Amino acid sequence: MSALRDAAMKSKAWPFEEARAILKRYEKAPPEKGYVLFETGYGPSGLPHIGTFGEVARTTMIRRAFEVISDIPTRLICFSDDMDGMRKVPENMPQQEMLREHMQKPLTSVPDPYGEYESFGAHNNAMLRRFLDTFGFEYEFISAAEFYKSGQFDDVLRLCAERYDGIMKIMLASLREERQQTYSAFLPIHPETGRVLYVPMKHVDGVNHTITFDDETGREWTLPVTGGNVKLQWKPDFGARWAALGVDFEMYGKDHSTNTPIYDGICKVLGGAKPNHMTYELFLDEEGQKISKSKGNGLTIDEWLTYASTESLSYFMYQKPKTAKRMHFDVIPRAMDEYHQQLRAYPGQTPDQQVNNPVWHIHSGNPPESRMVVPFSMMLNLASVSAAKDAAGLWGFIKRYAPDASPESHPDLDAAAGYAVRYFADFVAPKRVFRLPNDAERAAMQDLRARLAVWDGGLDAEALQSMVFAVGKEHGFEPLRDWFKALYEVLLGASEGPRFGGFIALYGVSESLALIDRGLAGELVA
Repeated sequence: MSALRDAAMKSKAWPFEEARAILKRYEKAPPEKGYVLFETGYGPSGLPHIGTFGEVARTTMIRRAFEVISDIPTRLICFSDDMDGMRKVPENMPQQEMLREHMQKPLTSVPDPYGEYESFGAHNNAMLRRFLDTFGFEYEFISAAEFYKSGQFDDVLRLCAERYDGIMKIMLASLREERQQTYSAFLPIHPETGRVLYVPMKHVDGVNHTITFDDETGREWTLPVTGGNVKLQWKPDFGARWAALGVDFEMYGKDHSTNTPIYDGICKVLGGAKPNHMTYELFLDEEGQKISKSKGNGLTIDEWLTYASTESLSYFMYQKPKTAKRMHFDVIPRAMDEYHQQLRAYPGQTPDQQVNNPVWHIHSGNPPESRMVVPFSMMLNLASVSAAKDAAGLWGFIKRYAPDASPESHPDLDAAAGYAVRYFADFVAPKRVFRLPNDAERAAMQDLRARLAVWDGGLDAEALQSMVFAVGKEHGFEPLRDWFKALYEVLLGASEGPRFGGFIALYGVSESLALIDRGLAGELVA
């Protein structure tokens, strides 16, 4: 066993823990289908949000971990439930009136309100694929509408008709008495209106594989369950899809967790083996509300990528998937800096440590070298005091601090500089609140200024930090954090900030002297 595989078999990183559990499925014999199948599901009722990306990113991490510990081939399917009926019009869509005219039609039968694709479902599927392709995911896309209409699902649909009583027994046990009276696992697509009907079945024929029902007007219809004439309710659809495809692993949000026995039971009724599953906690917006496609709240992928790298988003997704996390703009700077901290640590780690490092999982075992010689949080503060309008405006400071760096040799740093300027302008600048120092703070800052005026230690960040630290100590700040907080609030307009010695080294000694003068004179408050 290689050192990597040996380390992976012991790793406590959650992707390896999940991968080892999947491997146990086939400890006696490899899968008859010849591969292990990972699946992610997507409901294209609105534009894909960042949680959708998270499912594919995390599933990919588990898939890559599995490939280290096993020689069994793998596949990843992204399944879009685009045959689902449109039950409400997303609030963030154009042409609301037009969309309301197509309520209850399959999403692939609703016109695209943007006029770009053959249907609303096709538009949202294209958006999902564009987002996933941005990150270089390796996946196969399946449309539910094509799956139902092409006949690929027909064998399982016939089995659903034959074993309808077994499916209904599972479903009815989970429903209120009132809902039990009208519930059907099959949803007919009306032959005339094209709408998905939620009507009770008068008869399900397990021999001829047909269903008989009355539509809303009382007319009786008999339709074959095959060929796209019906779809399954979403809970039976989950289990039937697992059985039809032979899914080995699927993750979903905590809001699905109570349905897991239902999905598993229906998969078993249809002759399938229930997959391994993992539930993750939900993403929350700024107000602590669940992120919703229909509301359009929370961050989108495009919004994150306006202010930070794709890798920082993957890093955020890796962290504690079973803990609920706020996903708002204020999480971006920390994700950027922590990602690069882990990247810098990776080369010096042992194989055991490397497989527990998030960057191993973000980069499928082959992380690049970090060229971020200036932390993202530091560049935000540099953007604050330099009035830079773009990345080029920060490079004069960066090159003085790191003479060997350039946009060409340090592309990640150049990109981060651009992100920092945009992030500062949109989120930091509007919230800055400067204040005047009190008497004790003023005395300490005057002392700091005097020491900087005669400083001959060059741009040594650690030496400068020690000097700033000593000033705070000598002026009796207790805790010392109050000294640094005073510097941030008076000079940067924020309660938190960078290592101040590093900031002086980056911004420059003479520039820092001028900044202290402006802070003491009250010009920043004005």
